[in-house]
Amino acid sequence: MRDSVATVIAARRTPIATIGQRLADSTVDGLAAVSLGATVADARRSLGRDVPIGDVILGNCMGPGGNTARVASLAAGIDVAVPGMTVDRQCGSGLAAVLVAAEQIAAGSRAMRLAGGAESASTAPTRVASRGAYARAAFAPDGFPDPDMGPAAEALAVSHGITRQAQDAYALRSHARAVAAREAGRFADELAAVGDVAIDDGPRAMSRAVLARFAPVFASGADGTVTAGNSCRVSDGAATVALVPDSERGVAPGLALIGSATVGCDPATPGLGPVFAIESLLASSGISLDDVEAVEIVEAFAAQTLAVLSEVGLASEFAVDDRVCADGGALALGHPWGASGAVSVVRLFSRLVRAGRPAGTLGLATAAIGGGMGVAALFRVVR
Repeated sequence: MRDSVATVIAARRTPIATIGQRLADSTVDGLAAVSLGATVADARRSLGRDVPIGDVILGNCMGPGGNTARVASLAAGIDVAVPGMTVDRQCGSGLAAVLVAAEQIAAGSRAMRLAGGAESASTAPTRVASRGAYARAAFAPDGFPDPDMGPAAEALAVSHGITRQAQDAYALRSHARAVAAREAGRFADELAAVGDVAIDDGPRAMSRAVLARFAPVFASGADGTVTAGNSCRVSDGAATVALVPDSERGVAPGLALIGSATVGCDPATPGLGPVFAIESLLASSGISLDDVEAVEIVEAFAAQTLAVLSEVGLASEFAVDDRVCADGGALALGHPWGASGAVSVVRLFSRLVRAGRPAGTLGLATAAIGGGMGVAALFRVVR
């Protein structure tokens, strides 16, 4: 039975940098290679031996193509015999890649898998078609709603009665917690430096007064509540984990994947995808949210995050459960699209495994996905 349980025994990420800033010259495969190299080294130290690698699976949304996972694998010095696969589930890509790797182990492979995601918004190619340049491909076909995630977040703020003040308060919470985590050194062991870039661009010292200065972005005048201050920054970065069958980990501590759910929802409200994914996951696992110690949600927008958290009972207008993004999230650190779902797993690994939480402690990672989808994964600490 333990052969079919995939366990994360190493987890690393690069610093996260705002588009056009300190990682602007790093390609997506270059970022991924750094994270992969650090993850492999950690895995070997944790296991106390070298182990064969069966596959490298990476999520990516906006890269140049050419199978980013394979290019990054070779750049990281991984043997040419190890294949690579790149998956695109938009902002859930990094977490989806981890789940694909876990499925390979559940199907019987005993080799280690490397999985995660990477995004270089700074070097993403310009997309051109017969209609000219365009920012993104469609998330849904003609005849379906296909909102950008920003306007979709603004719509959720209206439908859920989430005020500008509540959104700014949540953004302030994310920055404050991330600043505290950075100063306490809680990011240090998960970071892999890219050249001389060793820390994140964010978080930033914020205040309600500073956040109040930002103008609405997606709706005009007094009707708008979503601003640059309570939205994530488009970013560059990579995050990866190493998974092995639980029977192969020996005494290495880790996070055993005990359940996951990937669901579809109305493309008009893509930000609500995590609600349905979490509900499906908890129903299938027989576990209550009350049993979960740590929750990581990709904080694309404060409005969207609060809508999800309120739906699942983890937030009210100005009160958010302390278990949610306890060290801050994407609002403070940035959102490298294809990597962010994997960043959530790296954060769970730090919060639960590196922090010494006891065996049996549960952690949940979840993300909303453009086009109307949600993904969630439940992990248990093993020692």
